[in-house]
Amino acid sequence: MKHVDLFIRAYEEATDLEKLSTIWFDASLRAHSFIGERRLKEQRLAVETIYLPKAETWVACHRQEPVGFISLLGSFIGGLFVAPEQQGLGVGRALVSHALGLKGELCLEVYTGNTQAVGFYQSLGFEEISRRAQDDEGLPFENARMRLTA
Repeated sequence: MKHVDLFIRAYEEATDLEKLSTIWFDASLRAHSFIGERRLKEQRLAVETIYLPKAETWVACHRQEPVGFISLLGSFIGGLFVAPEQQGLGVGRALVSHALGLKGELCLEVYTGNTQAVGFYQSLGFEEISRRAQDDEGLPFENARMRLTA
């Protein structure tokens, strides 16, 4: 089932920051529970002050309300997050399709412990190109680098 009135628009910091931060945190608690709530709370500040302001972010809205977003650094997906209650309804798929249309090729890194996300990306045609045993902070959370071309 998909949202018939889902639309994607550019990020507006003044109106979107708090809502997207909440979507990020709620989705991260669900998908990245292995990281721990304390670390996710620390990362939330960086999402709000560094990552969202510096990235090209697109917001998926349903009934005028943000329900997910994708943040791009060039053709690299720095983050794709959908509100937990909206997952499985085509929001993530629509955001990736929008980004692929803009960039022609996408790459990302995903925690391999987030098996739902790995499966989602594989279902869209992303192919794994490498793995590393540690995350960006040197912690033992394996990441897979994946790529998709139009």
